[in-house]
Amino acid sequence: MRNAPVSERAPVGLFVGLATLDVIHRIAKPPAVDEKITATAQFVSAGGPAANAAVTFAALGGHAILVTALGDDPVADLIRADLTAHRVRVVDAASGRHRPVPVSAVSVLESTGERSVVSADAVTSDASPPDLLDDLVAGADVVLVDGHHPEIAGAAARLAAQRGTTLVVDAGRWKPAMAEVIPCATDMVCSAGFRTPDATDSASTAAALLAGGVPTVVITHGADPVEWWSGGTSGSVPVPPVAAVDTLGAGDAFHGAYAYYATTVTDVADRAVRSARVAALRCSMAGPRAWLSKLSGEQMRK
Repeated sequence: MRNAPVSERAPVGLFVGLATLDVIHRIAKPPAVDEKITATAQFVSAGGPAANAAVTFAALGGHAILVTALGDDPVADLIRADLTAHRVRVVDAASGRHRPVPVSAVSVLESTGERSVVSADAVTSDASPPDLLDDLVAGADVVLVDGHHPEIAGAAARLAAQRGTTLVVDAGRWKPAMAEVIPCATDMVCSAGFRTPDATDSASTAAALLAGGVPTVVITHGADPVEWWSGGTSGSVPVPPVAAVDTLGAGDAFHGAYAYYATTVTDVADRAVRSARVAALRCSMAGPRAWLSKLSGEQMRK
């Protein structure tokens, strides 16, 4: 039986990629070498591009499923608990295995909201796709991959392409999996620093992606306008001005919102406007989760 139209139900988003445990400290100034400082606040939450995007998608009203690789570890339990609390279903491709779980040490500067992150990642992960991946893709209205856990990302991208499902690629930086997932992408949503091989700037990166057959390319530039290319046209949209107090996960929020709006909004510029609004809201509030309560209003979904 085919899914009911998205307009009649909550959209289903499948997110494939990294989940970490983020240990976050707000600080008045960065510590000097061999100096200890006291944080003004601290938070512990799940993090990672795909995980944060899934949390945003769920907060906007969608059904979010995250396929990642955690394994059996007390740290993994903390990640699962936070994601479950924020209505993200976690499918663990490493269930029953003991493996290191990425932990991110994050500092957020109070005066500017700028963040610094030290973390492990999963760009060379050997985790294999879970047996139910085909069914998960079949039930999804949109699939997002972030390039981590490359075997799973590649498999999900191919399945999405075979089914004609919207595939959003979170392109924060070039990863080995990108060569496999980009040919399947319907929407490349890139940071300003993302570069394809041989590209020298964001414009040449966009040109290379479009020439390679990607239908839609979107590039964010922090607080500066979001650029987009689609269907032979292009443009830019402004980012709402806010006093930034915490930029951690702002790009992830944009990606999660973009995936949500990709299920109902056909105009790419409109998707970018709405997603930028969500990312700006995230930057305006301290902490990784407090801002999510503001996404429950209809003004953020329309």
